[in-house]
Amino acid sequence: MPRVKEEMADTPEMPPHIAETVQAITDLHSDHHRSATGAERFVDRVTGWIGRPAFLIALLLVVVAWIAGNVLAERAGVTPLDSPPFDLTDLVLTFTALLIAVLILTSQRRADRLAHLRQQMTLEAALMTEQRARKIVDLLEELRRDSPQVRDRHDPEAAQMATKANPRAVLDVIEESANAVVRSAERNNDKSD
Repeated sequence: MPRVKEEMADTPEMPPHIAETVQAITDLHSDHHRSATGAERFVDRVTGWIGRPAFLIALLLVVVAWIAGNVLAERAGVTPLDSPPFDLTDLVLTFTALLIAVLILTSQRRADRLAHLRQQMTLEAALMTEQRARKIVDLLEELRRDSPQVRDRHDPEAAQMATKANPRAVLDVIEESANAVVRSAERNNDKSD
């Protein structure tokens, strides 16, 4: 299988660093697909088929035909396979619903693993971007200090931007902020009750 990076690097519209990013995402999806067991791939295919409108239409047609066939058989004096109130139909549809729910949960679990990998990749990219931005601010400040044409002055905002962010501290602040919103919403709900 040809690599996306090699194909895209030859196109003038695609800079190499973007081609590398696209290749990393392609590799992530490819590795995820390759690591799937045969059972996981089977569940994904079945879930994909069940999720189509054609499945819903086919299921409705089968149920309507089953019920109509049993009603007509009873009216014709033949013993129906499933007479009203259609207990067998109810049992089969309940089992089918349970099976579909398990298939969807299994497929969703695998999709969640891929989503987690994407989130991790996004976080890593954000941290690298922060490092690059910090370096650019450092270089601009150095240029301002060293250039005789630019007045040298202290810029507290640039100094703050040049300091390394502590991801754990940022996460703690985000979590505390989210918890404060939840507590506030709970207090408002308690007041309204």
